Amino acid sequence: MDMPGKLTLEQEFKLQVLKEQVRGLSLDQAQEYVVEVMRQMMVKDNLVKHLLKNA
Repeated sequence: MDMPGKLTLEQEFKLQVLKEQVRGLSLDQAQEYVVEVMRQMMVKDNLVKHLLKNA
């Protein structure tokens, strides 16, 4: 992958599959999903910061 901000072909495929899966969610399910994704992104950010700090 040349550009760090660009998705790989595999990631683009996974994203398309995910789009199709979330189309069937109710509003409540979609809201819960968004909150969980944000929580996981925050955990990932914390892990990356910790690894960089201790590298």
